[in-house]
Amino acid sequence: MKTWGKKFFALFFFVVVVGGVFLLSSVEDDVVFEGDDVVEVDEYTMKRFDMVESQLRQRNIVDERVLKALETVPRHLFMPHSKHLAYEDHPVPIGYSQTISQPYIVALMIQELELSGDEVVLEVGAGSGYNAAVLSEIVKEVHTFEIIAELAVWADEALKGAGYDNVQVVHGDGYYGVEGMEFDAIIITAAANHVPPPLIKQLKMGGKLILPLSTPAGFQALTVITKTPDGVSSKVITGVRFVPMTGKAME
Repeated sequence: MKTWGKKFFALFFFVVVVGGVFLLSSVEDDVVFEGDDVVEVDEYTMKRFDMVESQLRQRNIVDERVLKALETVPRHLFMPHSKHLAYEDHPVPIGYSQTISQPYIVALMIQELELSGDEVVLEVGAGSGYNAAVLSEIVKEVHTFEIIAELAVWADEALKGAGYDNVQVVHGDGYYGVEGMEFDAIIITAAANHVPPPLIKQLKMGGKLILPLSTPAGFQALTVITKTPDGVSSKVITGVRFVPMTGKAME
């Protein structure tokens, strides 16, 4: 091969390789490969993936349905303020003396309910709607109560805006639940010093209720209540710190 031919070939090879590397690096910024599927990403997607890998899988969150839900729900859309903190490993204030829970605690509480996918779930304490959004990715239907009117409106609009149409947001005191309904699982996202009796009544046999149960000394224990034919059984998961439940629970 003549010298000019070798130089042309070398230049052509260099352009192809550099161009390919540039193209791949551009693609990696815009898509994520999941099996045979290509998923478009935004600036927050990689933060969600990192959150699941570093904050959840490393702490014994093993339910793949829960992990997938937290990987899917755009947490930043449920942040009235401080969106840049949406995927950090701590709770974040959302106004009105309330917080959006740490991602790990959200995952832990939902995992402890041992959901299969066909459940109707009651949530007490919608906050900004994030917890309900995660639940809605897993179960058939979610009813969520929020006692603070402004947050109830925010949660409802955020959930609808994000496309979650299997969640019903109710402005009111969730202490009494929904008269005439039974729920497969109940989750309370504020600390109470007792389990509301109406909620135990509305929990289906074999169903689980999870809440941060507080003591007179101020300690809070994340507790799972299971309804059995012989009454209820309880299991303490870990110590936690939640804002207090208000309304009837404070009386």
